[in-house]
Amino acid sequence: MYKKLPLITLSLITAFILPSRSLAETVIERVARTGILNVSTKVDLVPYAYVNDEDELVGYSVELIELIRETLAKEIGKDVQIKVIVDDTLDERISSLLNREVDIACDTTFTWQRDRFVDFSLAYGISGIKVFVRENSNLSSRESFKNKRIAIIESVLSPESIKVIESQVTIVNVDSIEAGIKAVEDGEVDGFAFDGTILEGTRQTLTNPDAYKVVPDESYFKHGIACMVPEQDSTFLNLVNLTIGKMMDGYIRGDSHYVEMVNRYFGEEGIVPFEPARIKDFFEIIIITREQIPPEQ
Repeated sequence: MYKKLPLITLSLITAFILPSRSLAETVIERVARTGILNVSTKVDLVPYAYVNDEDELVGYSVELIELIRETLAKEIGKDVQIKVIVDDTLDERISSLLNREVDIACDTTFTWQRDRFVDFSLAYGISGIKVFVRENSNLSSRESFKNKRIAIIESVLSPESIKVIESQVTIVNVDSIEAGIKAVEDGEVDGFAFDGTILEGTRQTLTNPDAYKVVPDESYFKHGIACMVPEQDSTFLNLVNLTIGKMMDGYIRGDSHYVEMVNRYFGEEGIVPFEPARIKDFFEIIIITREQIPPEQ
């Protein structure tokens, strides 16, 4: 019995010195104390989060974060300020969440691997893998990419994932969207594979957008666009999900505030146009997987 005491004592000391994650301060508790919501973002994800000509951070995800801020302020009964932390890579964004340096990171793609370390909100967009190529190329079908050089950002898109396009491609690693686009412009690669919506949004910012295209019309591989939040914080995750649900429900009902917000980026005159019926169908499917938003909320 006495020989086991040191081990028991060490376990008790460890329990007090290293409190479990479940005892950590929640996001809502910390925001209620500080009045600040820490947000991780990138600034080159057109149309989700990017810097416009007026040097302002704008985008679909940026406006969603503002809606979350408003919901959070109402929840805690005090004003909330947003503190933006620019993380250059996805690894940095996940690390910031794990270390509780940030509270939320949106405009991210869901993967089962990432879901092991952070929690994901409802998907508020859907996209998939497409390829940025020259307009005068004949690249589009899977077969056309055989033996071609394709650039990827490996921290975002694994070499295994690109094999859904064509197994016999040469992978060229780049460290940013800008580098991938430039590699195509300079003829160093035949294409740059990335999120199709962001590729199309980025194409339109180029000085000669018509010289390039994003292929194919339907993504090779689809994924949801969502927000990442720290694990084991269900209250904050529920608040984020409710905010997303209200935005979708408002769009479906024709609420001008939400319709204008979505249309700025995805409407017929938006940055990356989608058919309104397609947006509505997607929003309805997401809401139905949970619950229609009650009128009082």
